[in-house]
Amino acid sequence: MTGDINYGGRVTDDNDRRCLRTTLKIYCSIEALEDGYLYSDSGLYFCPPVGDGGIDVFRNYIETFPLQDGPEVFGLHENANISY
Repeated sequence: MTGDINYGGRVTDDNDRRCLRTTLKIYCSIEALEDGYLYSDSGLYFCPPVGDGGIDVFRNYIETFPLQDGPEVFGLHENANISY
């Protein structure tokens, strides 16, 4: 439903809606609630288990991200940088 509505006026045509729905399949799924679910094929992006560390687990995980976001963070193939 979220992918089909006019999200903040940004979904302006069928191509926008298709892109949004494809992205939402990765992040808004039942599988994403399971331990070990990866948001990217490389395994760089995932939701770390909280355990006893609380918010510090997430802060430490975020610190491991690369300084420049590659196409992978947006669900794109690495060749997307070539055309960019």
